[in-house]
Amino acid sequence: MTLAATLPTRKDESFRYADFDALAGVWPIAREDIVVAAGQEDSRQIVELGEGAVARHLAIRVEKGAKLDLRILTAGPAYGRIAVDVELAEGADFLLGAAQLATGSETLEIVTEVTHCEQNATSMQVIRSALAGHSTGTYLGRIAVARGADGTDAEQSVRAMLIDRTATANARPELEIYADDVKAAHGCAVGELDAQGLFYLASRGLTPPQAKRLMLQAFVAEAFTGAPDEEALSEAALARLETIL
Repeated sequence: MTLAATLPTRKDESFRYADFDALAGVWPIAREDIVVAAGQEDSRQIVELGEGAVARHLAIRVEKGAKLDLRILTAGPAYGRIAVDVELAEGADFLLGAAQLATGSETLEIVTEVTHCEQNATSMQVIRSALAGHSTGTYLGRIAVARGADGTDAEQSVRAMLIDRTATANARPELEIYADDVKAAHGCAVGELDAQGLFYLASRGLTPPQAKRLMLQAFVAEAFTGAPDEEALSEAALARLETIL
């Protein structure tokens, strides 16, 4: 076996929660290079709804003054891993909105590393996970601000909803900053559907499944707000929620 084909181990932080049996079937993972040229704007959507195992690795470079809007929906693979490495040049802007919807024994992972290489770049990551059954949803996200990348504005918003208490959510938002004059923040929460909110909706005539569906739909929709294909992404997510509930 060549070095390139050798599977990682749990000592590799970015694979700590991986399903290695499933990963072996799709390893090695081909790198997908994406470059947004200086001054340009681009949008991409990744939707993984099939069965089996899926693993992708995106290596992205957003050049000076360019913008990239990336949306991800993983809902259905028995094992789904999306790794996103991003380098931001001066004044670049990157937005990631991602949703993971899992049930049964499915394992879904989103792993990101966003590097602010130069001054005045901005990045925003919104990750939403809805997990049922004995599924596992993982988000490992690192923002790195290089020396001299003053004026950086970076943010992570990570939230996971456990539809069943037998599900597992793993989250590790991380900041590594080597510059001054930087605005960087991350927030992370794992919880269940709000009982008072469900009661309120039930008092307005909704059945418990309808109330759950409505609250989860609003929760997941936060990852797709403002996307060029927002309606299509939200409809695909809602169809998956119907099968989970």
